[in-house]
Amino acid sequence: MMEMEDMTIEGLKVFTPRVFEDDRGYFFESFNQQRFNELVGKKITFCQDNESKSAKHVLRGLHFQKPPFAQGKLVRVTHGSALDVAVDIRSSSKTYGQFASVLLSAENKKQFWIPEGFAHGFVALEEGTVFNYKCTQFYHPKSEGGLNWDDPDLKIDWGLTEAPLLSEKDRVPTLFKQFKSPFV
Repeated sequence: MMEMEDMTIEGLKVFTPRVFEDDRGYFFESFNQQRFNELVGKKITFCQDNESKSAKHVLRGLHFQKPPFAQGKLVRVTHGSALDVAVDIRSSSKTYGQFASVLLSAENKKQFWIPEGFAHGFVALEEGTVFNYKCTQFYHPKSEGGLNWDDPDLKIDWGLTEAPLLSEKDRVPTLFKQFKSPFV
């Protein structure tokens, strides 16, 4: 059984599992397709699971895939912690250009549902943070898109106390004011 919290941006949801703990350890159901679909309000099919391990201060994002290969993602952290961010890039949305962030950790076991139409990124807050993604579409490199992680118009507070560690791909994405969204 999971509890669900709607975020301030329509479509974004945070799930918190019910954890059963005793002197032996703990148990929880990390995913239940039927319950997830009930809580989201539609049938979602996942086709690919991904995992990344990141050093402290690694920032990955802000990424998305363009239609018809757009991905919804259910994400969680299984070791360490991360600040996870989703930016609304649905051009007809009343929250276009706004973001929501969630602290995900192995300790809190929260999961963040990010449907199609959002750019997604996270920063690892601990050494060896392990991040898991359930995706609704296969990875399609030619459909990749990205936004600048420190875009002055988005004003995302990543909570960084030093410069993040970035891949080459994350050093050159588009600024939001130059962005033409493929999502309506």
